Amino acid sequence: MQKKLILDTDLLDITISRLCQELIENHGDFSETVIIGMQSRGIFVAEIIHKKLEKLTKKDIPFGYLDATFHRDDFRRREIPAKASETKIEFAIEGKSVVLVDDVLFTGRTIRAAMDTMITFGRPKKVELLVLIDRKYTRELPIAADYVGKSVNTLTSQRVLVELEAQGHKQNKIWLINKD
Repeated sequence: MQKKLILDTDLLDITISRLCQELIENHGDFSETVIIGMQSRGIFVAEIIHKKLEKLTKKDIPFGYLDATFHRDDFRRREIPAKASETKIEFAIEGKSVVLVDDVLFTGRTIRAAMDTMITFGRPKKVELLVLIDRKYTRELPIAADYVGKSVNTLTSQRVLVELEAQGHKQNKIWLINKD
């Protein structure tokens, strides 16, 4: 297994700061915007973004997380059934702009499932997608991110590993892994 560093701690901090500035430019005071992190790994990225935005805007921004397990199109096809994680959305999304946050955009299927799941909480005015890594050339559905930390050319056989301190790692780093 070969690992190539995509983003180190410093570059990841700069990338997250840039993403937050883009969000502020587009959402102003966030009075009509909510942030929802995707279970399971996207919630860590969403929490980092959320805390930084609240610090920069000095506003309370509604934050939740969403599990799309039961809306996945491969849910019943797995040999071992996927285990659901918690969904916690304690605010109305009806008529709001939703920023959906995930760590890696791969095939687009998880995002499609998340949008299906989100509709059970109301009809948002707009849904935008923020991802740290956009894996180019691997999309199976016409899903595109509105905010991208870094686009990476990848093969289906490769894997992107996001290591965050919030997950218990020593440093924030993102790796591209080639399977031997």
